[in-house]
Amino acid sequence: MVEEQDLKQWRDAGHVARRTLEGIKGEIVEGKEWSEVIDSAERFIRRHGGKAAFPVTISVNEMAAHYTSNTELTPPEGFEGEMIFQKGDLVKLDVGVHIKGALGDNALTVEVGNGGEHTEQIRAAREARDAAIEKMHPGTPWHVIGEAAQQASIDAGFEPIRNLSGHKMERWNLHSGVSIPMFACGPNNPGYKGEVEAGGVYAIEPFNTTGKSGMIENVPPSDSSNILRVTGDVKIRKALSKGKLKPLGATMARYIEERYNTLPFAERWAFPLLSKPFPEEGEESLRRKWRALIKKLTSIRFLEVYSALRDVDKGVVGQFEHTVYVTEGGPEILTVE
Repeated sequence: MVEEQDLKQWRDAGHVARRTLEGIKGEIVEGKEWSEVIDSAERFIRRHGGKAAFPVTISVNEMAAHYTSNTELTPPEGFEGEMIFQKGDLVKLDVGVHIKGALGDNALTVEVGNGGEHTEQIRAAREARDAAIEKMHPGTPWHVIGEAAQQASIDAGFEPIRNLSGHKMERWNLHSGVSIPMFACGPNNPGYKGEVEAGGVYAIEPFNTTGKSGMIENVPPSDSSNILRVTGDVKIRKALSKGKLKPLGATMARYIEERYNTLPFAERWAFPLLSKPFPEEGEESLRRKWRALIKKLTSIRFLEVYSALRDVDKGVVGQFEHTVYVTEGGPEILTVE
């Protein structure tokens, strides 16, 4: 639970996260590269006194979540063409900010060119988020939150995504163990037991789709998002003493852990760290070393990698998200300008 004296940092993180979304959404225009918008958003966060709680992600059309650019600008598997916005694209921009580990997480959806192809879907995603937030009062069962989100999607003719959830957040922990249904899961679903708690901070993020099944799948390979995270389950000193890590691997693991704690980070943020121990190495050699390092650190479970996510039916996906603090009197939206 968030204590009253800590709330300023959470509010400030939410404020910067929202300002970033609103300040950057106008850059999602025809002909612009995805990576340009991602880089611009991360610069915006730093300029306004925050740090990225996770890499800014861009998800276009059937892509639902978790894609950020890498140093080689590799497109997601199955994506045809250049990673440049096209007129009519439905684009999800997801931004997270932290201030000393206090988190703000929010997202919005825009149509490139504002041609009106996706107006109803965008409106339905926003209304699903707002309907769920209205129910965020202490003691409300989670299935009631999911029902509210689903109803807004179904009423507008879209399917809610059923295997993506909202989540509780704690300092330095984006997903702190409580998942929040964004569909009508029913009162007896074992994955969504419990209720809204006063003092909790939650990310409310319903997704909708034009696909029939309302399900997403991982995009191969397992690291297709270009996002990684320190699990917090492996102590570097212990791994070194047991021979699971060599001294250089342990040094790199420390570099990563010191910078990102257990929050998600981008390959493009961490890859340049290799130039410190190997200042004379060429690009190809550094990439081989990077791949070997990540393979080792994931094999011992020091790191985990994330897949990008897409609709199984190739339906077009919409999403809106706010971070909410629950008071005794109800929800306070933290991701406000």
